[in-house]
Amino acid sequence: MSKTTALIAATAGASFEKAEMPLRELTETAVAIDIKFSGICHSDIHQVRDEWSEGIFPMVPGHEIVGVVSEVGSGVTKHKVGDRVGVGVFVDSCGTCDPCQRGMQNYCRTGNVQTYNGRHYDGEESYGGYARQIVADQDFVLKVPENIDFAAAAPLLCAGVTVWSPLQHWKVGPGMKVAIMGLGGLGHMAVKFAVAMGAETYVLGHTAAKAADAKAMGATDYLITEDVKESHEDFFDIILNTISADLDLDAILKMLKVGGTLIYVGISGNDQKFHPFSLITGLKSIAGANTGSISGTQEMLDFCGKHDIVSDIEMVDASDASSIDAAYTRVVNSDVRYRFVIDASTI
Repeated sequence: MSKTTALIAATAGASFEKAEMPLRELTETAVAIDIKFSGICHSDIHQVRDEWSEGIFPMVPGHEIVGVVSEVGSGVTKHKVGDRVGVGVFVDSCGTCDPCQRGMQNYCRTGNVQTYNGRHYDGEESYGGYARQIVADQDFVLKVPENIDFAAAAPLLCAGVTVWSPLQHWKVGPGMKVAIMGLGGLGHMAVKFAVAMGAETYVLGHTAAKAADAKAMGATDYLITEDVKESHEDFFDIILNTISADLDLDAILKMLKVGGTLIYVGISGNDQKFHPFSLITGLKSIAGANTGSISGTQEMLDFCGKHDIVSDIEMVDASDASSIDAAYTRVVNSDVRYRFVIDASTI
C-alpha cells in the first residue's frame, strides 16, 4: 500500500505530529491528487477532540482540499493529469438510496463515506487532506476554475457549499432581503454569495467589530441583533443562521416576513425552543441544510469562477506540526478572518 506524509492526531485531543498515512489504491476509476492546500474547518476541531461522537484514530482531518491530478486510473474520463481539482466532505455514497438516485449524495440514507474519520464500504479507514496526497474516485472529485486563487478556493469545498446549498434551494435572488447571522468562516461566504445572487443582504451580529468587513463584502448593512429585533420585525425573506450559539427563536422568527424561512447551518448542540404561534401566525418555517451534493458543489465552484468569489484566508505553514494546534486555538477563540488554509508543501 502506498503512503504519503500527513499531519496526524494519534488519539483524541492529541497534538498533531507528522507521520505516514496510507493511500487508497489507484483503482480503474480513481484519481491521485497532489494536495496543494487544505482548509481548516471548525468541524475538524470537533472531530479531533472527539466532541461529536467517538472518532477513529489515528486521524488525519481535512475536507477542504484542492490540488493537482498526478495520476488517473485506466477508466477515468472526467479528469486528466494536471487538472486543478478539489475534494470536499465525502468521497463516496451508496448510489442506490432515494437521495443518491436524486443526486443528493450529501443526504445518503445508507451513510456516505466521509473524507476522513469514516470508513470506506470495504472497511478501510478514510484519511483527509492534512497531507501531501490523496486518492479519490473520479465521481467525487470536483473541477476548480482556473481563474480563482487556488489557496483561497480550498474553503469553498465545505464552508462555501454549506451556505451555497440553502441559498440556492430557497432561490435567493433580486428583490429579496436576506440576513446572515454571524460573520465568520461560514457567514462571510454566505454574504458574498447572497450579494452576487442579487439579494439585499444584511449581517446580524452581536458586536460591531466586523461591520466594516461586512460592508466591504457588499452587505447593505450590519445590524446588532439585540438592537434591531423590534425595529426589523417582518423585514427579512430569509435568515441564514451560521453561528454555533443558542438563539431567541421567537424574537428571530418575528423578523421574518410572512412566508419567510429561518435556515440553520450553524448549531449550538443544545435543544432550541420556540412557540408554535411564531410559525403559525406568519406562514413561517424553520429549516436546515447539510453541505451540498456533488453536482451542487460543482455548480457553486463554477459560480465562484464566474463571479471571482473565494474565501478570505490566513495561510498556515505546517513545517512545525504545532502550528495546527495553534490555529485550532485561534479558530475556537474566533480569532481568524476568516478561514485558515494549510500550505501542503510545508507538511
